[in-house]
Amino acid sequence: MKKSSSAFTMIELVFVIVVLGILSAIAIPKFSATRTDAQISKGRADIASIRSAILSERQSRLITGDPSFISKLHRSTTAYFDGNGSATLLMYAITPKDSDGHWHGVAAAGSNWTYKYKLEGADNTFTYNKSTGTFTCDTGARCSELTD
Repeated sequence: MKKSSSAFTMIELVFVIVVLGILSAIAIPKFSATRTDAQISKGRADIASIRSAILSERQSRLITGDPSFISKLHRSTTAYFDGNGSATLLMYAITPKDSDGHWHGVAAAGSNWTYKYKLEGADNTFTYNKSTGTFTCDTGARCSELTD
């Protein structure tokens, strides 16, 4: 009598390992690209919200007879885009973090303010011009993708 055994052969195991290797070689680069795309989308949404809030604050000021724009977009370096202490910008401030997909590095640039958004390890620097109310990307490899 022949004894029946149910197990995988070495060829079957090698075949499964090869298939898994091929799938991971395709999936890992796609996942990386998807992560960057999500960070770009987040940045674009943040920028649109910030610009809209600047215009909304400006309209509120015009109604009261004040033609000026908000002087800066943050109260402290622990929360961005929440207003300047006397005026509210975004209802929920953005917490700075020095990593991809996050805002960080607020600084005074003459009479303006700069904010940095990090993507793929590189900073994209935005300047808020308080005399014109513009929030523009000045330097960075991904400026056009964030603002188009």
